[in-house]
Amino acid sequence: MATPSSQRGQVMLEYSLLSWLLIVALVLGSTVRLIPGPRGQRNLIQLFFEAFQAQYDSFHFMLNSALP
Repeated sequence: MATPSSQRGQVMLEYSLLSWLLIVALVLGSTVRLIPGPRGQRNLIQLFFEAFQAQYDSFHFMLNSALP
């Protein structure tokens, strides 16, 4: 029977692996600047890292908020 700590470790391993695979796929497949926007043309890698930073910032904000 798996303990809760080993389950958390498995979840983090799967999350890391999926994140790594997604980043590698984006690096290999989307270096062309095709997506128009208000700041000019951007590629998927730039947009992905901006979205990842927003997600990280929201997790950081929620974990450090004063309210339970």
